[in-house]
Amino acid sequence: MAKISYLAMKTDPAASELIASDFKDLGNAAKKLANHAILLVGSGLGFGTSFFKWLAFIAAVYLLILDRTNWKTNILTSLLIPYIFLSLPNVLFNLLRGEVGKWIAIIAVVLRLFFPRRFPDWLELPAALILVIVVAPSLFADTIRGGWVGIIICLIIACYLLQEHIRASGGFRNSFTKTHGISNTVGIILLLVYPVWAFIIKLL
Repeated sequence: MAKISYLAMKTDPAASELIASDFKDLGNAAKKLANHAILLVGSGLGFGTSFFKWLAFIAAVYLLILDRTNWKTNILTSLLIPYIFLSLPNVLFNLLRGEVGKWIAIIAVVLRLFFPRRFPDWLELPAALILVIVVAPSLFADTIRGGWVGIIICLIIACYLLQEHIRASGGFRNSFTKTHGISNTVGIILLLVYPVWAFIIKLL
């Protein structure tokens, strides 16, 4: 009996070390799993932000076109220019801020100054957008755009356009039932998606 108990006492430290090593391995595995999960969620959130930026850009361009066709709306379309500037996907923004945008801007300025009759009215706002992108200081292009201030400005513009459109339509119900009202309403609601999403991501 004494021999057996002696053997048990002798092997206990080895067993404890083995258990401690197992727990350490489990802890390391849990840390790796958590890190991978965080990276996965982060990449998913980043994809969501990029997707909603494109969605907001398409909705803003849609409303811009809609306002310049026979489907006249009562929204202040000029506010879509700062909205697009602040929410434009980075790929397009960098492209238009480079040589491509500069060439487009100089051609638009030359046409507007020397050939005003050949410069259609519907090109004024897109040309203004290109000029803003090209000449914007880095404070606006790099700091405000994508930051808290830019997100809040986009949210304010979208909310203002929505309430103005609802008021011009004669109420929330009419904004969905009047002719062409639902297309305008859906377009403006899509403008809200990106700043709301970006605002939530900033809080996380």
